[in-house]
Amino acid sequence: MTLSALYQIFLDCSVVTTDSRHCPEDSLFIALKGDSFNGNVFAAQALKEGCSYVVIDEPDYAEAGDERYIIVPDCLQTLQQLANYHRRQLGTRVIAITGTNGKTTTKELISAVLSQAHHILYTQGNLNNHIGVPLTLLRLKPEHALAVIEMGANHPGEIKILAEIAEPDYGLITNVGKAHLEGFGSFEGVMQTKGELYDYLCSKEDATVFVHHDNPYLMEMVQTRNLLPIFYGTDESLYISGHTTGNSPFLTFEWKAGKESQPNEVHMQLIGEYNLPNALAAVTIGSYFGVEPQQINEALSTYVPLNNRSQLKQTADNTLIIDTYNANPTSMMAALENFRNMNASNKAVILGDMRELGVESETEHQKIVDYLKRYSFAQVLLVGEQFAATAHSFRSYANAQELIEDLQTSKPLNSTILIKGSNGIRLNTVVDYL
Repeated sequence: MTLSALYQIFLDCSVVTTDSRHCPEDSLFIALKGDSFNGNVFAAQALKEGCSYVVIDEPDYAEAGDERYIIVPDCLQTLQQLANYHRRQLGTRVIAITGTNGKTTTKELISAVLSQAHHILYTQGNLNNHIGVPLTLLRLKPEHALAVIEMGANHPGEIKILAEIAEPDYGLITNVGKAHLEGFGSFEGVMQTKGELYDYLCSKEDATVFVHHDNPYLMEMVQTRNLLPIFYGTDESLYISGHTTGNSPFLTFEWKAGKESQPNEVHMQLIGEYNLPNALAAVTIGSYFGVEPQQINEALSTYVPLNNRSQLKQTADNTLIIDTYNANPTSMMAALENFRNMNASNKAVILGDMRELGVESETEHQKIVDYLKRYSFAQVLLVGEQFAATAHSFRSYANAQELIEDLQTSKPLNSTILIKGSNGIRLNTVVDYL
């Protein structure tokens, strides 16, 4: 079957699904494979559950004579090609977002701002990989004026692939830092991979990028490429400038457009001075696409973070700052610096290992421990094998369950507690015991 013929079937279907447990009526099932599953096995079940058609790449799973089975050479490649074809047919303006830290929060802030004045589509959750990006694009409708597409990567070449699928018109790299070094090989590998978004945009005429002017790595990356940059940062000469005015515990900041405009003050429900560039990125893109200042301020002030990212939770015994979705040396240090400067008493820290750092892991975990030694937090609890291997005298636990068992008999009280670690350490499970 040709791609154009498959596209007509897609248009007749209600939605695309890759999960045979979720098959809405008249949907199109695409049988993907993973390390522990083969979607082809569930194709017949998907038809019984309500799908109109199933796309498979193993013919043995097709029922003879049943035209609802569409056989292709590779289901993942077909999903990606179908998404790119759909994106081209609609011609929606696409904004791509990547970066080491803050890309999901930035995507959420930008989407909240743009939604004030435009009908937009944006990445749900963190569906930002080689499967999530095409599935997001396939949700595009003619009424969408803009699409905000988050792109993640942990190996070289992945952003290039995602950019070629989504074909963005605009790009934003939030920052570059030390994350997934096991896959990237080095910090330079991180810069090169994130820079693949800039490289793709160089191939498009008049492509615009939004750049944090205060970040020297981003400035270096954009200056070596033929792009049209829109700058934001602390310098008042920029397209959008801003500075922090409060952080106890929520971020408050002022921003203005150019030198002459009046400042706008925004009181956010988001923790961390490190989120200022993310908020300014949303202001910048909102302003660029014609969202009024008061609408921008309203969107940012009412945004409430979810998914354990810079989240504040008040329990019966403590105030928790929950940032357990991800962690790398850059984001960990930023969170600790922000926490140290925060106006709060009886500060405690619960940190989990930072995953996927490869040969740099021992050094980077020791740097965090050395930082903790320099500052007098009321209590420090460390979780994971990497932190346990560092030189320190803090309380240490092999895993989150060990910590939970200890907390049930002895936990911090009347404290403000920063909880941060890689998702795989499962510090989110600790929250209920604090």
